[in-house]
Amino acid sequence: MGKMVWRALVAGGAAAVFAAVAAAPAGAAEGGVSFTRIKVNGGKPIVMGVGAVSAPTSFRMTTTRKWEWPLVFLYRGNTDNVLWHAVGTSDCVHAGPGVCDFTGSLDFDPREWDTLNSEAGAWKVGAQVRFSGGGGDTDGSNVTVYMKRNSRLTVNASPEPVVKGKTITVTGKVTRANWETKKYGTYADRLVSLQFKPSGSSSYTTVKKVHANGSGALKTTMKATKTGTWRWAYYGNTTTGPSTSSGDNVVVR
Repeated sequence: MGKMVWRALVAGGAAAVFAAVAAAPAGAAEGGVSFTRIKVNGGKPIVMGVGAVSAPTSFRMTTTRKWEWPLVFLYRGNTDNVLWHAVGTSDCVHAGPGVCDFTGSLDFDPREWDTLNSEAGAWKVGAQVRFSGGGGDTDGSNVTVYMKRNSRLTVNASPEPVVKGKTITVTGKVTRANWETKKYGTYADRLVSLQFKPSGSSSYTTVKKVHANGSGALKTTMKATKTGTWRWAYYGNTTTGPSTSSGDNVVVR
């Protein structure tokens, strides 16, 4: 008995299938179907904060059997262990006899479906179809998608203005989305890059790297040499998305 809860809503001919914790429907893996050209979010990680996020999907299904709806989903280990999300799938775009191309979305929201912080990281993409009259087919794939917790950075550079040759103190804080509390919380001990963009320039350059403390706070000093804008940049990891702060301009006199 699977944990899957399917609710198919038909609007304008397109099915929106909503998945709670998913497992294959009864009679799955009966064969007669192949899924190819599976893509989720253009191959990029899905970065989620504490609100809704949607990732576009596309795939091709080939079968001569009559079907009711197909979809793609994220799973770990086996196709019974599925991440909570909603699934939207378009109508069939015929690409040949028995061949349909589909687009759609995977929609996530930690406020609607319980999402654990431990669920950040790598997931495989599976595909499933429900046959007319019952039964279906569920296939795994080698396509990997990373679900990442969003990060945020703040910045403050002072004093403003500053005398040339004097010290500029740059502070900030790095936080990360906590899917369980639905709030942003401390992201301790991160290695964050301090970047500077001189006045008149269009690009930032990293000038040093600083470790955040146990509270996620950042602090460093630099000698004032020229007017420009300071910011922090964090490049992320397998469970956390990258982020940059806004810029804080300091005039050097």
